[in-house]
Amino acid sequence: MLLALVFVLGLMGILALVMKRLGLSGRMNTPGTKRRLKLIESLPIDARHRMALIQRDDVQHLVIFGPNGETVVETGIAPPDND
Repeated sequence: MLLALVFVLGLMGILALVMKRLGLSGRMNTPGTKRRLKLIESLPIDARHRMALIQRDDVQHLVIFGPNGETVVETGIAPPDND
């Protein structure tokens, strides 16, 4: 009985890895729609905190993530011109 449980859990794990490798992780966009969110850059501050620059549409937001939640440092940052 225990061997069957371990076997089934192993199969589920292998299936999850295959689906992730094939891009079937459940995060699907509707075909033809443009993604609105981007992670521009992420930087670890220390072992427990991370700073991220996130872009939504044409506006960037600077956010710090930590064990107690997240803090928006700055919002409304215009993306740099790539001229």
